Amino acid sequence: MIFRILEEQYGEKLRKAKAVDLRFMQLALALGRRSLGASAPNPAVGAVIVKDDVIVGRGWTQPGGRPHAEAEALRRAGEAARGATLYVTLEPCSHVGKTPPCADAVIAAGITRVVSAIEDPTPEVAGQGHARLRAAGISVDVGLCAAEAAHHHAGHFRRIRDKRPHVILKLAVSSDGRIAAAGGVPVAITGEAAKARVHLLRAQCNAILVGIGTVLADNPLLTCRLPGMEARSPLRVVLDHALRIPHDSRLVRSARETPLWVMASDLAQAPVAMKLGAAGVQVLRVPVAAGAPGLDLAAILRALSERGVTRLVVEGGARVASSFVAAGLVDEAWLLRGPDPIGDDGVAALGALPLTAITGSPQFRACASKTLDQDTLAIYERV
Repeated sequence: MIFRILEEQYGEKLRKAKAVDLRFMQLALALGRRSLGASAPNPAVGAVIVKDDVIVGRGWTQPGGRPHAEAEALRRAGEAARGATLYVTLEPCSHVGKTPPCADAVIAAGITRVVSAIEDPTPEVAGQGHARLRAAGISVDVGLCAAEAAHHHAGHFRRIRDKRPHVILKLAVSSDGRIAAAGGVPVAITGEAAKARVHLLRAQCNAILVGIGTVLADNPLLTCRLPGMEARSPLRVVLDHALRIPHDSRLVRSARETPLWVMASDLAQAPVAMKLGAAGVQVLRVPVAAGAPGLDLAAILRALSERGVTRLVVEGGARVASSFVAAGLVDEAWLLRGPDPIGDDGVAALGALPLTAITGSPQFRACASKTLDQDTLAIYERV
């Protein structure tokens, strides 16, 4: 009887301790989300320092990647960090980069316990940060909210492991699976709530990509237009192998305020590229795809990754979307569906590919859904 009572007492204590850890790790993840899209090329890390169940320091990776979340949380905690617990969404770095190692700062601050969501795959870290903390006598627990942290840091992981950004395909489709009227004429498909969610997604990505067809048809601006978040507009990328982008387009005219990169083939005319460059556009030369029309998507993603892009949202049009799906380069698909049909003569969302290449494919699984006024958002992840 006494052993059962003791087990119940200590079991309850353990459950409470796990609940406390979970609460603070969830807060760290929420803090890290503040810098999604703004911390590249570094991951958007969140950190919370807790002493006697009281938060004494909070931090998240600052714009441009520095200071790191741990350093920011330690700065805010000051002397209160001594004897405290650090909750962090990614392993503290252990190498000297543009900042000193966070692991050394954690040790120097007198932290006695670290709860880390997941190991950092960066070769210079890869478990060495956790090992350095343990060697200094710090208790280290790894794995709490690991799946959520892996999704949160997907751009960082993808860039390290696959040398490309995490790709999110966004499609706004009518109830009958169309993205435009006959001839590519733009049609309002979703309402204001859905549009606001798309602008938030833009702010949480480093770059947004469209094809030249979308530019010629829609003359888009591709910025974040949520009030107060205009400065979080992503880098704009246009696939334009022959440099057909109009010099009076909204994209080119705003290139000095919000960066614009145009991906062109090696055969595109140099004088046109020079004129675009004079307007503030950066023209990047990439090879054409072998045995297929258009530019080499893998080469484009590699070029973006090398320049620090970790999260890329692909917004159009049908040819670009279908090319990314067919090439197996879509990691997430955001399907925003409006309530009204366009008709059989409208432009199919994925061109020659059926929409079931995402919604009915064993390569994707539905992971989230949400109602946005009259529209619906369904998110699919590559399995």
